[in-house]
Amino acid sequence: MENQYFVDSEYLSAQAKEKKHRLENDPSSRKNHMEYLPGMEQIESDICEKVISQMKAFDYSQYTAADVKAALEHEICTIEDFKALLSPAAETFLEQMAQKARIETRKHFGNTVYLFTPLYIANYCENYCVYCGFNCYNHINRMKLTYEQIEHEMKVIADSGMEEILILTGESHSMSDIHYIGEACKLARKYFRMVGLEIYPVNTEDYRYLHECGADYVTVFQETYDADKYETLHLMGHKRVWPYRFDAQERALRGGMRGVAFSALLGLADFRKDALASALHVYYLQRKYPQAEMSLSCPRLRPIINNDKINPLDVHEKQLCQIICAYRIFLPFVGITVSSRESAQFRNGIVKIAATKVSAGVSTGIGDHESKYTGKESDSASGDEQFEINDSRSFEKMYQDMASEGLQPVLNDYLYV
Repeated sequence: MENQYFVDSEYLSAQAKEKKHRLENDPSSRKNHMEYLPGMEQIESDICEKVISQMKAFDYSQYTAADVKAALEHEICTIEDFKALLSPAAETFLEQMAQKARIETRKHFGNTVYLFTPLYIANYCENYCVYCGFNCYNHINRMKLTYEQIEHEMKVIADSGMEEILILTGESHSMSDIHYIGEACKLARKYFRMVGLEIYPVNTEDYRYLHECGADYVTVFQETYDADKYETLHLMGHKRVWPYRFDAQERALRGGMRGVAFSALLGLADFRKDALASALHVYYLQRKYPQAEMSLSCPRLRPIINNDKINPLDVHEKQLCQIICAYRIFLPFVGITVSSRESAQFRNGIVKIAATKVSAGVSTGIGDHESKYTGKESDSASGDEQFEINDSRSFEKMYQDMASEGLQPVLNDYLYV
């Protein structure tokens, strides 16, 4: 479908090429990334100031082995202890951190691991985020599922035994409007016990509507909490507005959502500072909304189109393990999700230490679950994927592997009355 937002880089008009070049090379041509756009709700909240002031003051080079030892000895992990556990000085204490994290995980979550799968229903996007495969200037196959196609995909997934689904779209208000997403939630409620959303941030009343349609929780990736770095990565679209994205989880809770999830995309900026900010975002909101369920995702930047343009920072598995263990020690009640971006070997290991939730039967493309789940070729076309996955295990294989690791796979632990 032709639309001013959905242009392919190989077929740009001269005017569009000029605009793209200007956005990339002339910062003055971009809208102020800290300024709200018309229609964006502004809420009164002190959370952002608390998180960012702590992040900016975080000098992880000042922490020593003695600080890490003290943090591990404390029964309750303070913010200062957490900072020490994120520091380079803690890298030599990874075994001790893993042992402490495992104790906290078993204490609060037992021997369980939750399984879910994502379902992308559209990949149209109105943003120009230079690192993302869906961005509006990339030459990819765009697709938006019809309601019939959405229900078919959901039935294929549900028939595998899965009971929790995460519905995702590209960030396009015109192609994936609130009504479209709401109808998808209503369909999902027919097939699944738990319905999550990972969509563009919206206002409180929109979250309230989506909750009434059947959504239980909302996931929003801040991508990076470094607003200056964020400005260089998000050049156009609603996503460019950094503070509106930051407050999304709080608006979702005000709109009645039962749970919210948080994440930075580790590697876009200083991963230690982003990890600190992600956890503090949870920490302060948890105290403000104690009734809410909160969780953290821990994705690293995966190979995508335009990777060469953003100078991604390497986050190695050892460092990722350090971050996840620090999360668990600091936030013992919070769920931790490790996505299919990571290898099967890493996920098998980390769920025995600190992670509590993993995706299975994953596709980041549009409309291809039937071929991936059953081997039967679909009659309709499919849309391109957002990024490459690493762990492609089916739901059945993941369930078996988790059980063989001595864990109890959980598909749902909610009863609706």
